[in-house]
This record gives sequence, structure tokens and C-alpha cells, in this order.
Amino acid sequence: MSIQSIKQRFGIIGHAPALDRAIDVAMQVAPTDISVMITGESGVGKEAFPKIIHHLSARKHGPFIAVNCGAIPEGTIDSELFGHEKGSFTGAHEARRGYFEVVNNGTIFLDEVAELPLLTQVRLLRVLESGEFMKVGSSKVLKTNVRVVAATNVNLQEAISNGKFREDLYYRLNTVPIFVPPLRDRNNDIVMLFKKFSADFAEKYRMPPLQLSTDAEQVLQHYRWPGNVRQLKNMAEQISVIEGSRIITPEIIYKYLPASQESNLPVLVRDIKRNEPDISERDILYRLLFDMRKDVTDLKKIVGELLRNGQVSGNFHEENPHLIKNLYQEAEHHAYRGNNSQLEDDTPDEHHQIIDSYEEDTTDYLEEENLSIHKKERDLIVRALQKHNGRRKKAAQELGISERTLYRKIKEYDVGA
Repeated sequence: MSIQSIKQRFGIIGHAPALDRAIDVAMQVAPTDISVMITGESGVGKEAFPKIIHHLSARKHGPFIAVNCGAIPEGTIDSELFGHEKGSFTGAHEARRGYFEVVNNGTIFLDEVAELPLLTQVRLLRVLESGEFMKVGSSKVLKTNVRVVAATNVNLQEAISNGKFREDLYYRLNTVPIFVPPLRDRNNDIVMLFKKFSADFAEKYRMPPLQLSTDAEQVLQHYRWPGNVRQLKNMAEQISVIEGSRIITPEIIYKYLPASQESNLPVLVRDIKRNEPDISERDILYRLLFDMRKDVTDLKKIVGELLRNGQVSGNFHEENPHLIKNLYQEAEHHAYRGNNSQLEDDTPDEHHQIIDSYEEDTTDYLEEENLSIHKKERDLIVRALQKHNGRRKKAAQELGISERTLYRKIKEYDVGA
């Protein structure tokens, strides 16, 4: 059976190499009884891979069950998985068979396996190693022949370090790892998936399918998709139901994307330990501008030291020969306005005049640059507030900053809403 036929059978859409690799590994491991660990972010479609493994295995005629470990309360998870005897706890009015007993000779898929309590992890490890388990409230050892496929979106190495996941269970489950790539790494699959979802919802709700403009396709491809395929599918359904126009433009797409994550640009993450506030892309740009201003100030000092002493301290001269040369040329050009005279022929007083002139001009330039940045930022804020009739939430979305940052800027620039 080919990868393409597997995609058609299980409804997998896409041609990304990492996705094909994951399917290929699942196909190869399916005929064995080896435990498999499927990893990947939430919403990438991990649930399709246990089905592939089960239906291509010798257990395909046996039962298959998927268990979301994170959805079962900690107090009942052992009973759900292994069963219980009558009277073993309050409310246990009759004996119950657990999943490992019901799915004998089949496959059990443990989704979000990292959510299992530590005591349940011990029980699971025993099943994996010997096929033995005991019901809650029983001392009788039962046998089961079950293949376990697990999945998680948690970094299990970190969970092990934090004492939340057993290392021996990790290595027992992770005999064959399968990684399902996030949607942002499947750039060419995004538009294909959107069109497929659109066609499905058009048939479901009996309406014409959506059509993406070229610009709208680019917006979809440059978005980071933190919710992956699930988020894309939900958005396609929302647009199909809500929008009257069947031609989808970037403006329509933006209405259904969180304002703080509209692009695939690098994102700075808040440092929780230092309690730093969230940083918007606009804040990042301003910070870069101020860092550049500091760099220019440092260069000014270097030029001053060069003109006074003819050298700079440390290894700067050897490490930055081209920069030193350019700084000499710039200072020489600035001082003599095109005169080709050599600096070493000048008198000490002339040297100091050059330095003072360079420092004054550079400082004036930096002050004007700083004032210009602040003026433009204030003008943008005023225009955004006017456009949205003083509604700060809408203005913040327009500017691409948080409402808290906008409020601070309004106070800083004394802008009347």
C-alpha cells in the first residue's frame, strides 16, 4: 500500500516531506507489536496515526479504542483503564471491566498520555512489560494482549525532569517515535487544506464553496497557525457560515485571525520569571531603533578616540579593520568637506575642533531622530483613535499593540481620546 493510498483512506491532506515521513514510519511499524509514541503540537492530526497503525496490523479485526487521558478525572482514571470490583470505592455498585480488558487482542490509543497520574503510570508500565494488571479493589492478576499507541503534545523530557512523568515509562512507550509536523512547516499544504474544508462545509450547509484571492492565499501561508489544522478548519467553517461573499480577500481573513499573531515573523516570548509584559512587534521595532541610536553613540566615541589618540583600546582595531577605515574616511570627509589632507598633518587644536563638530552634529542628529520617532508614533495613535471614534480596543488592534500599551502611550503623549 502506498503513502498516497493511505492518505486517501484516512483523509490525510498534504504533500509535506515531514508528513510523508510520519506516514511511512507508521506503515512500517504497523505489522509489529512495538509500542509507538506520537508527538506533535495540539491540532496537527495525531489521532489519524493510531488508526493507520491498527488497520495495517494483524490486530485490524480486533477492537480499537481511543482514550483521552486528560479528560478523565484523576480519581477514576485507574477504574477506566483497568476496571474495578464491586464495592472497591464509594459508588462502585457493581464490577466494571476496564479498557485493557475490553480491548484484549486489539489496540488502545492513549491520547495526552502525559496527563496520567504517576501511580497510573506505574500500572501502565506493568501492562507494557508483562501484560498483567489488577482491577481496582482486587488482588487477582489478569492478563491482556493489547498494543499501546500513545500521543502527547508535551515535551516529555521536561516532564521527566520536573518529576511529572516516569523515565522508564517514557522509554517503554517511545520504542518508535513518530513526529507529526506543525501546519506552519507545511506551507504548501495550507491552501489545499482550506479549499478541502471549504468544499466540505459548502456541501454540509448547502452553499457555494469559498474562493481565495491570491493575496488571501499568501495571508494564510504567512500566518503561524498556533492551533494548526484544527484552527484552520474552524476558521474555514466560520467564514463559510458567516460571510456572504464567496470571494475571500485578505480583509476577510484578518477578521478571523487573532490580531497578535497575524504573521509568521519571529516572536519574542514574555519572560515569566522576570514578569515582563507582553511585547508587540511595534514595541520590538522601537526597541531596535533605540538600540541603533546607542550603537551610533558608541561609534561616535570610537571616532573621538581615534582622532585623539590614533587608536582604540583592546582588539577592536584587529577585529574591525574595515569599520575603522570607514570611520576614518567619514570623519575626514566630515571635517574637511572633501579636502584630501591627511589627519596627522593637522594641529592638536584642529583635531579637537573636528571632534567637537562631529560630536555636536551627531548628537543633534540623534535628538532629531528621536523626536521624529515620537512624533510619528503620536500621530499614528491620534489617527487610530479618530478612525475608531475613541474606542481604544479597536485602535489598539489597528496599531498592532495591546490595549494596555496603547493606554500607556496615550498618557505618555498626553493624547486626548
